[in-house]
Amino acid sequence: MADDRFGYFDHEADIGIAGRGRTLEAAFEAAAEATFAIMADPARVRPERAIRVEFEEADPELALVTWLNRLLAEARGAGLIFGRFRLRREDGRWVGEARGQPWREDIERDTEVKGATLTMLSVEPVGGGWEARCVVDV
Repeated sequence: MADDRFGYFDHEADIGIAGRGRTLEAAFEAAAEATFAIMADPARVRPERAIRVEFEEADPELALVTWLNRLLAEARGAGLIFGRFRLRREDGRWVGEARGQPWREDIERDTEVKGATLTMLSVEPVGGGWEARCVVDV
């Protein structure tokens, strides 16, 4: 079954991710899923634990990088892998949640994502929805 919510694009040394959705927030959620899917199969990740992420950023492109890097930092700090994401804007703030679990032996670790970068960063309306793209450092 094809999933068009997220995808990848070519980049010389790292990996380009693209999240798509009907809303800006949905595109950011898909970008987070694409980022974490590089590290492990999201279908194998159980939503046992939730973390909350809040930040302020007026620029949508910088908000994407902030969102992804905050998620990566939370995951790394707590030894978690995330598989489900929610994000909304409230009173000028971005408020998000990620659900996942501690790494288990039966979850195969793939390529580690170190962080989201400003390289090829773009957040724009596309075909009645939104696309959020950047290169992640692996």
